[in-house]
Amino acid sequence: MADLKTNYLGLELKNPIIVGSSGLTNSVEKVIELEKAGAGAVVLKSLFEEQIKYHTHKTVTQSESIYAYPEAEDYISNYTKENDVSGYLNLIRDCKKSVVIPVIASINCVSNSEWITFAKKIEEAGADALELNVFILPSDPKRTAQENEKVYFDIAMEIIKVVTIPVSIKLSYYFSGLTKTMLKLSWTGIKGLVLFNRFFSPDIDIDKFEVTATHVFSSPEEISTSLRWVAMLSDKVHCDIAASTGVHSGEDVVKQLLAGARAVQVASSIYKNSNSIIKDMSDFLEKWMDKHNFKTTSDFIGKMSYKEAENPAGYERVQFMKHFAGIE
Repeated sequence: MADLKTNYLGLELKNPIIVGSSGLTNSVEKVIELEKAGAGAVVLKSLFEEQIKYHTHKTVTQSESIYAYPEAEDYISNYTKENDVSGYLNLIRDCKKSVVIPVIASINCVSNSEWITFAKKIEEAGADALELNVFILPSDPKRTAQENEKVYFDIAMEIIKVVTIPVSIKLSYYFSGLTKTMLKLSWTGIKGLVLFNRFFSPDIDIDKFEVTATHVFSSPEEISTSLRWVAMLSDKVHCDIAASTGVHSGEDVVKQLLAGARAVQVASSIYKNSNSIIKDMSDFLEKWMDKHNFKTTSDFIGKMSYKEAENPAGYERVQFMKHFAGIE
């Protein structure tokens, strides 16, 4: 029988299927059910830096006491922040008491100022690892690519200084030099890269004149982007890679592992199909490994990476050849 275990961030997982940070992992009860369904690990729903700042600002501006007692502003601000953080730390503690699988905390951050002491508290609460979900939209024409990318390095290096648990970074593909940036990040001491995060996609309601969300869930077709970069980076970076976005089936799990991922993160497929899809994925992986006589996942992880593939140029091709495009 095939052994589905994998090692990711120095953690042993019973299988490579990690439930990604989402509403699926925002309570102890849900995490318990995910473990029963067969998940190899969970990433808890992210605590958002911007959300805490918003709650703090809203609480302060709505309080009349700050006008009578100006010093109350600091008290109210700190209380609101601590209340949000305390709830998250309790979630970590309760999950660790209730499940055996690794519990990875998640911070969605846009700066390195808010999270230094909080990261240490996450470690003390018992999290097995910390995932930093970072996305700086390069929309400010006054900021250079170097200035935008420096934020990622500042966040990573400041966090690594204060924790001993493994740290991973979940990133987008909005980089002027994606390969070089990922390689340099892997030299900072992080233990993993998650490719790629899924961010808010705007749409417009033409009757209400409002900005709305679209494509909340990923589609199976989106696997091609992460698959390409997992294959091209897995042989180059000095840390583990987890594949995210577009993983909807057991076949998708196999593809990402062949490309070089040590694990995959799944969320949209669970929303669409229920927790049972986790077992379907692991069953497919086990049967596929038996079919091809692979005893462990290490026997084939990276077998189709850029370095190992017979036709690595296929990963670099960005345009269809003429006969594929129907042009004579």
